Formats: sequence, structure tokens, C-alpha cells
Amino acid sequence: MSERREAQKATDEQTMKNHWITKAATLSEALPYLQKYAGKTFVIKYGGHAMGNRLLRKQFANDVVLMKHVGIKPIVVHGGGPQIGNMLERLNIKSTFVDGLRVTDQETIEIVEMVLAGNINKKIVTAINDAGGTAVGLSGKDGQLIQARKLQQRTDGNQCNNKKDFDLGFVGEPSHINTGVLNALTNTELIPVIAPIGIGEDSTTFNINADTVAGAVASAICAERLLMLTDVAGVLNKDGELIAEMSSKQVEAYKIDGTIHGGMIPKVDTCLKTIKNGVDAAVILDGRVSHALILEIFTEHGAGTILRNTGEKSREKHGCS
Repeated sequence: MSERREAQKATDEQTMKNHWITKAATLSEALPYLQKYAGKTFVIKYGGHAMGNRLLRKQFANDVVLMKHVGIKPIVVHGGGPQIGNMLERLNIKSTFVDGLRVTDQETIEIVEMVLAGNINKKIVTAINDAGGTAVGLSGKDGQLIQARKLQQRTDGNQCNNKKDFDLGFVGEPSHINTGVLNALTNTELIPVIAPIGIGEDSTTFNINADTVAGAVASAICAERLLMLTDVAGVLNKDGELIAEMSSKQVEAYKIDGTIHGGMIPKVDTCLKTIKNGVDAAVILDGRVSHALILEIFTEHGAGTILRNTGEKSREKHGCS
């Protein structure tokens, strides 16, 4: 009996040793990425299941703090569609959508701002602070961070499939990002957490799609990476397999043959726009995977679908170093 216990103890010790050897190898693999990305800015669009699940939210916060501690400058932009929908339902306010965008009247925009800039933003800030970081919550109104204009939506008409204008109310799109505010924060120990609320020329409040804000921020600040957390593994081919990397030409081909469809189209379009604006790469990755950010940034395999800026002079052309 004693021999069996001794044998089991030796097996357990070897298992534990192998576990730590694997961890050491992972840290060693991360070294070139730590060196490459030190001092670079990463914009992270945070939303979906990763934001609603408490464990994943904690892991996300830990990953963001780790990024900051190793010299990366993270900027978080968050969504909150489901939470807005829940609050509107509780208040018996009916929502109408056009092409996936919520029609936002005066009553609705007040609720949207309360949920995004209040409840959700502060939960994320608290999670990052609890993980050892120093996060600061912002909306686009703070320091006129996100100046916006009304979004003019074109949608299919009821007759002859003609396009017509549709008034979405207080739904906007970014017209200018105040990079001075972000630079002032990221060059310190602070981690900006941004709610996608914009302000118009006449101080009008606008609800803006979080993907759009993340792309606009990444473009304006010449980010190294745009990381978009979603509820899918990335862009999948018709066999359901992950497409690890795509060029802009492949994107257009995949749209035509239906590989890229539905809600993935605007996400991919945002990624394409950012890399054309000088961002080095944009990645669509699965926020439901534990430590998805760390897997994507610090391992060779990555964790999603990456679109790279292949223009040798593109970053310099847009004033990005």
C-alpha cells in the first residue's frame, strides 16, 4: 500500500512539474510579443457574452490589467445593447430596429445614456480596478471625446425595393475623436473605458454603435491593434471552420459568396476601414474563450480572424509611427 502511495505521489509531482514547465514555455513564447508591443496602443471593443458573464468579465479585467503592466496602452470601448433592451422593457418602452439599429427618440436616448455611461461603464471600471488596474470611465461627452453627427440611414422601401431615408432619431456616428484626451490618459497609469455616447454641435446626445466608436478611436489614435470581442470564434468558412487571416480582396469575395453575412458584415467593414486608416491590424475574436485577449496578443496561434494592413506606407501616410 505504501509503495502504491509513493508511486502516486511521484506521478502527481511529475504532473505538477510538467504543468509548470508548460507555463514557463508559454511565458517564454510571449517574450517577443512583449518586446514588440511595449508602448503600443490597443483598442478593445468589449461586448456580448464576455460582458454579461461574471467569470469572463473578471478574466477580461485581469487581461486588460496585464496588458497595461507589460507596457501596452489599452483603451476599452464597450457596448450594451442587451442591457439597454432589458431596461427599456422594464420601463415598458417599446424598441424599434432598422437594419439592426435601435430607433432612438428623446425618451429612449435618456435611458441609453443612463445604462451605457452609468451602470455598464462603472461595472467595467470596477472590475478593472478590482484586478489591480486604474480605470477611468468616460462617455463621448467627457472632454468632447466623441463629437458626432446624426446618422442618415438608407433602408429598403416597401415598393420596388427602392432605397429611402429613415429617421433613426438620436442615433449618430463619430465626426471627430479628441485624441488629446486619450493620449493624456494612456500616457499615465490610467486605462480609459469608453461608453459609446457622442455629442453633437448643438450639444445633442447621440447613441452610437460601439463597433463604430471602437474603429473610429483606433483610427484616430493610430492604434497598433483593434480587437473586437464577439460571440463567435471569428469569421467562419462555409464548413464552420475559423478563417485565421483574410485580405481585403478575400473579404469582398466572401461577402459575394455569402461566407460573410448578417451581423458579421458591419464588423468586418469596421475592421477594413481601420486598417485602411493606418491601424496595423484588426482582429475579430471570441470573447467567450477564457483569456481570449492574452491568447491573441501573446501567442503565435492567436484566437480569431485577423485582417492586416499590408500597405507598407499606409501607417506613415496617416501620420502613424
